[in-house]
Amino acid sequence: MKRRAFVSSAGLGGVAAGAGVVASGFPRPAIAQERIEMNIVSTWPRDFPGLGTGAQRLARNIADLSEGRIQVQYFAAGERVGAFDAFDEVASGNAQAYHGADYYWKGKHPAFSYFTTVPMGLTYTEAASWLHFMGGQELWDELAGEFGLKNLSAGNSGVQMGGWFNKEMESPDDFKGLKMRIPGLGGDVISKLGGSPVSLPGGQIYENLVSGALDATEWVGPWNDYFLKFYEAAKYYYWPGMHEPGSILSFGMNKAFWDGLSANDQMLIRACCSIENDFGMAEFNANNGVYLDKLINEHGVALREFNDDIYEAFAAAAEEVFEETRQHGDLTNRVHESFLAARKGVGGWMKLADVGYSVKRNRGLGL
Repeated sequence: MKRRAFVSSAGLGGVAAGAGVVASGFPRPAIAQERIEMNIVSTWPRDFPGLGTGAQRLARNIADLSEGRIQVQYFAAGERVGAFDAFDEVASGNAQAYHGADYYWKGKHPAFSYFTTVPMGLTYTEAASWLHFMGGQELWDELAGEFGLKNLSAGNSGVQMGGWFNKEMESPDDFKGLKMRIPGLGGDVISKLGGSPVSLPGGQIYENLVSGALDATEWVGPWNDYFLKFYEAAKYYYWPGMHEPGSILSFGMNKAFWDGLSANDQMLIRACCSIENDFGMAEFNANNGVYLDKLINEHGVALREFNDDIYEAFAAAAEEVFEETRQHGDLTNRVHESFLAARKGVGGWMKLADVGYSVKRNRGLGL
């Protein structure tokens, strides 16, 4: 049987079937001389829509595109290590890669927040321009390299919702004393407004919201939030999220592993990450509207927009957080300055292009 035909019949999609399932059907002796083992850990629950399934798709694509030569084992959160242990697992070399959100690692270095998202930050389109053509990737390489990592963007969840609340939010004062699950610098903004930010992995949010340990939570958007059933514990669903306007999902690899790959294999992984970046964003956009309708019409969720007073308070608090964050050191300050340049340059163009067109189109069509 020809090698390519055998790959097709072997069913390389096995990566999504269960913890530790090898993604290729190749017998070990056939590829012993060229096989590369790649264990991927994740911060997402298995098969969780968009985040978990996107990470699994990325793992499967790496196995498929290498025709099984890269032997991939994928582990969802909790299957090998906990969600927030993924960074150390890969930096130490115990696993070769993780898929997650780098703002989870802001305790290791605050600049990691910028490579997921920051409050009043970059949209998907703006972030892509920053990373690929405005120095963002080079800064990410410098930062990740300090921890023995090499990171690439591999997905994006787009503009997120503002979150689920057990009361209506009518003024900035309503955040005082509020216990809200919200990680990253967005959590620091809530703290500036008098709230208490809590960082929890996705699988632990529902029980804390139901029990009253949390008064509010953000997660992603309607597609994801629907399946976590937050509507059973909080009625009010606010938009838009100031904290995550375009969350970059990271494929972080052990740098020694990355450096040991051939140029072709590095390009193969880059290509798979780019595919997931494209598919992931498209999938979120395709599903969010559908599931927002379900939340409203099937579960009586009350959709609310943050008013201007609250958003102005978000913006003011974000500036305070930025000033404190950039004091961490030279690298953080350079990342922040680069981010500002992208927000002004690309954001100014987007105001005339994507945003300007969408506003006028929708107004003209009555949408």
